[in-house]
Amino acid sequence: MHITLIGCEYSGTTSLAYAISQWAKSVTGDTVGFHDHWKIPHLNHPPFENPEESDQAWSDWAAGNGEDPTRLGFTEEEQNLFLALKPNQQEMFERYHMEYHLSPGFYSYDHHNIVGMHIDEAVYAGLYYGYGGDGEYADRKKMARSTEEHMLQQAPDTVLALCKAPANVIRKRMKDNPHQNGVLQEKDIDLVIGRFEEEYELSLIKNKFTVDTGTKNIDGSLVEFVEKFEPFITEVDRNKILVQKAKQRGEWV
Repeated sequence: MHITLIGCEYSGTTSLAYAISQWAKSVTGDTVGFHDHWKIPHLNHPPFENPEESDQAWSDWAAGNGEDPTRLGFTEEEQNLFLALKPNQQEMFERYHMEYHLSPGFYSYDHHNIVGMHIDEAVYAGLYYGYGGDGEYADRKKMARSTEEHMLQQAPDTVLALCKAPANVIRKRMKDNPHQNGVLQEKDIDLVIGRFEEEYELSLIKNKFTVDTGTKNIDGSLVEFVEKFEPFITEVDRNKILVQKAKQRGEWV
């Protein structure tokens, strides 16, 4: 699976990514995850030593008993040190960060899925980060399309899914459960929602659809995702699903 999941902060991308990973694992038998560590200042990687530790942390978080695993890789001091960098230094880090995740090594695996990445940069960089604006060096809107060209060369089956939640829902979630060092500012909610929709429409990824994460709970959003994703499932993954079903029925040696 090659999934790019995008959406305004508080639209539920991390929650849906976790639900998709659990679903994909159950139907294919593979370990399926997402790279969800792109928004400044949360440019870390979950610090787990093994898959079991990672599974437990994600399970605890999903049950409301632990911190968001996407925010555990850096200490608070390390986060602050990164934020102290000048915009041109942060820009370079992010550019290399994205390029690294476009390397052939990642696409040699059966599954390489991301949350946000180049689309987050296209939306947030010029607005909040102080780099990559229209016509500037490393213009993130232009980079978004060149990034997708690179992605599609390696994985033409890539699917883009936009998590959609209305402004009033985003606003309520922001007030009820504010993110530490969150990116989105309340005054920009409508603008940012519109920008994600614009990037979705401009995307070179043709296999795409939207998912309601505003009026549905996470289970309902997952059901919608799976229904819309089904036509894009590759033959390789369809075969894995058939084998997994046979194993679950005890019919596979």
